[in-house]
Amino acid sequence: MEESGVTISTRPLKVITGADSFGCPLKDALVSHLRSLNIDVEDLGTSSYYSIAAEVGRRVSAANTTSPSSPSPEIRGLVACGTGCGVSIFANKFPGVFASTCLTPADAINTRSINNCNVLAVSGMSTTPETAIEILDAWLNTPFKAPCPASNFAPWSEDLSSFLDKSLIEMPKIGGKDESKENLTPCALCCLTKNRKLDPIDMIPGGSMKIVRESPTSAIVRFKAGSVEPAHHHTFGHDLVVMKGRKRVWNLSKKVKYDLNVGDYLFTPGGDVHRVKYFEDTEFFIKWEGQWDIFFDEELEVAKAKIEEEEGEDGFEWIK
Repeated sequence: MEESGVTISTRPLKVITGADSFGCPLKDALVSHLRSLNIDVEDLGTSSYYSIAAEVGRRVSAANTTSPSSPSPEIRGLVACGTGCGVSIFANKFPGVFASTCLTPADAINTRSINNCNVLAVSGMSTTPETAIEILDAWLNTPFKAPCPASNFAPWSEDLSSFLDKSLIEMPKIGGKDESKENLTPCALCCLTKNRKLDPIDMIPGGSMKIVRESPTSAIVRFKAGSVEPAHHHTFGHDLVVMKGRKRVWNLSKKVKYDLNVGDYLFTPGGDVHRVKYFEDTEFFIKWEGQWDIFFDEELEVAKAKIEEEEGEDGFEWIK
C-alpha cells in the first residue's frame, strides 16, 4: 500500500515519548496525533533533555537488543528538545537505538530507509506542529530499505541493499559488551600505568618515570623514540619488561648487547655499566633490588656519537 508516494510499513504498536521544556508543546501535539492513529503511547513527560532522552533510549534499547539483527518494529521512541540534536545524542547512547533528528519529511523517509531509525528526534524551536505531523507520518510509514529521496526514489542496488542489511547486525553492537574481551585477563603491569601521570626525568631528555613502590623500587618508565641513555650504572641490579616499543641495551661491562621488543625481559646486575637507545616510543616496567639511584659514566653527546660509530661491527656479543 502507498500513501503520498511512500510505502506503508507495519506501524509500531507502541511509541515511548519524552521531551524537555523546549520540545514539550511539539511532543504533546505529536502524542495526540499518534493516539488518533490508535498507536499506543507511553508518555514519560517532561524533564531535562539528557535525562528524558536517555530514559527513552534505555527503554527502546531494552526492546530492540533481544534480537540485535532484527530490531523490533513494535516499539519505537519519540523525543523532542529545542533543536532535536541533544535528545538524539543521548538516546543514541544505548545499543540498538538508531535515533535521528529530522527537520523535514524527506529526512524521516531517508533515515527510516537507510538507518532503520527507531527513535525520532524533532525540534521544538524549528518545526511547526503541522510540519512535525508530516515528519511523523513519513517516519511511521516508511519501511527499512524503501525507495527514498537519497536514492532518487529508485530501489536500492543489490550491493547497497546487502550493505544496509549488514548494518543492522553491526550497528547494535556499538555500545554493547564485547564478549570476546570479557574473559581476557588484564595485564597487571599495564594496569599500573592507567591514569598515572609520569614525571620527566630531568637528567635524560625524552624520558619520564613514575615510582610505584619504594625500596625495593618499582617504576613505570617511558622514553620517546630517538632518546638515548648515556652509559650509567646503579648500585642495585634491576629487572625490566618491555610493554611497548623497541630499545637496544649495550652492557659495556660484559661487552654484550640486547634488542628488546614488547614482552622481552632483561636483568642487569648492580654496577654493570650500560647504554640504551630507543627506536620507538617505549614503555617498560622496571624493578630495582633496592633503592633507585643512577651514576653517569659518560656525557649524553659522547653516548650518541659512540652509538653512531657502533652501527657496524663493534666487538659486542649480540644476545637475542
